[in-house]
Amino acid sequence: MSPLKRIYHADAYDTDTPVGSYWEAVTPSPLVDPVLEGDFQTDVVVIGAGFTGLSSALHLAKDHGFAPIVLDAGHVGWGASGRNAGFNCMGGGKLSNAAYLKRWGEVDLSTYYAAQVRATEVVDELLQDNEIDVDRQPKGEWLLAHRRKDFDGFAEDAAFLNRVAGVKSEVIGSEALRESDVNGAGAHGAMFSDVGFCLNPRKYVFGLADAVRKAGGRIFGNSLVEHIERLPDGRFGVRTGKGRVVADRLILAGNGYNSENLPDWMGGRYTPVVSHIMVTERMGDNVLADQGWRVNQMSCDTRKMLHYFRLLPDGRMLFGMRGTPNLGPQDKARMPNAVRGDFDAMFPAWAGVRTAYHWSGLICVARNLVPYVGPIGEWNGAFTALAFHGNGVSMGSYSGKILAGMVADKKYDEPLSDGMKATPERYPIAQARRWALPLAFKWYGWQDR
Repeated sequence: MSPLKRIYHADAYDTDTPVGSYWEAVTPSPLVDPVLEGDFQTDVVVIGAGFTGLSSALHLAKDHGFAPIVLDAGHVGWGASGRNAGFNCMGGGKLSNAAYLKRWGEVDLSTYYAAQVRATEVVDELLQDNEIDVDRQPKGEWLLAHRRKDFDGFAEDAAFLNRVAGVKSEVIGSEALRESDVNGAGAHGAMFSDVGFCLNPRKYVFGLADAVRKAGGRIFGNSLVEHIERLPDGRFGVRTGKGRVVADRLILAGNGYNSENLPDWMGGRYTPVVSHIMVTERMGDNVLADQGWRVNQMSCDTRKMLHYFRLLPDGRMLFGMRGTPNLGPQDKARMPNAVRGDFDAMFPAWAGVRTAYHWSGLICVARNLVPYVGPIGEWNGAFTALAFHGNGVSMGSYSGKILAGMVADKKYDEPLSDGMKATPERYPIAQARRWALPLAFKWYGWQDR
C-alpha cells in the first residue's frame, strides 16, 4: 500500500493541531465521532465530512433510504468547511463568461448560473429542513470595484445576471457607496446583488453532521483513508489505519485535501490553493464609524487576487486573501503580516485595531476553472465533486445533493451544466504545479493593476 501523495507541507494536513480560527473559538466541536475500528459493510461510503460529503450523505439517507458511512481524517468540518469565511454566495468557478461561452455555449452558461443560484437556495433549504441555527446575516453581496474600469462594467454585469439568472443587482457609485456605510479605501463603486447570505460555517457543518446521524448515517473521525481499491465483485474496499469499509458505492469529497493517489485517477486533476483569513478584535460603534463600514453582508473586491471580507455579528471584521504557495512554518510566519498589510490598505481607519485570529486552509482549483461533479474515471458507482474555487459553502452543499442523486441513479431536477460535468483535465507537468503558483500570483497581481 503506497503512502499518500500530497503536494503541500505536512503541516497542511495535521489533524492534531488546532486550526486557531475564530470559528473554533466561538463554536467548539459538540462531540467527537468514534474512530473506525474493524470491518464494516455498507451501501455507500463517503470520504470527507465537510459540506459536500455531509450533504451527499444526508440526501442519500433522507431522500433515497441509504445508510452511508462517512469517514474523515480529522473530525467533522476539520478541512475547509470548518474554517472558511462563511459566504453562501454565487460562484464556484473562475472561468470568464467569454471563455465559457466559447467552449460550452450560451444556453449552458445560463444553466451554469442557474446552478449557482440554486446552490445558495439548497443551503437555505438544508438549514430550514434540519432546523440548523447558523447566525445567519442579511441577504445579499457587495462587489467593490478596485479600478474605475471595473466599475464601468458593472451596469453590463448587472444586466447579464438579471438576464441569465434572474438576479437583481444595483450599481452604486462611490459617493452613494459611502452614504450606504460601505467604505473601502480606493473603491470606485460597487454592485450589490440580492442573493445569498453569510453564516457561521462550523455551526452549519455540525448541523449537517447531526442531521446525518439522525437520518441513520454513521460518521467516523480521525480515520484517515489510506487506500481505495476496486474489489473483484465490483464493490469498493476502503482502508484506514485501524479499519476497513466495503461499500457498494463510493463518494470522494476531499476537495483541496484530496491525495494524488487516492485513487490514482485524481493525480494532477486539481490544485489546492492556500487561503488566509484574519479576524480583528471586537470594534465598538465608534470604531466602526471611523471607517464608515456598517453593513454585515458578504463583500469582496474585483481583484483576481481576491480580497473577501464581512462584518461579524459581534463587531469584528473578517478579511481573507490568497498569497502563499505552501503551508510550512515560514509561510505561516510570513502571511499574517501580508494579510494585515492588505487589510490596513483597504481599511486605514482600523490600522490600530488588533488582529485577534489568523488561520489558513486549502481551497481547490481545476485546470479549466470550473467545478466538477461526476464519476471517478471508469469506476462504476464511484463519484466525486471538487474545485469550488473558494465557494464551497454553496457549491459543495449543492454538489453533495447532485452526487446523492447520481449514486442512487435517481437524478434530481436540478440544473447541472455541461461545464460542470466535464472531466477535469490533468495539469501539464502536474508534479510541479504548486511550484508554478508564485508565478501565477504575480501574473494575477499584474492584471489587478
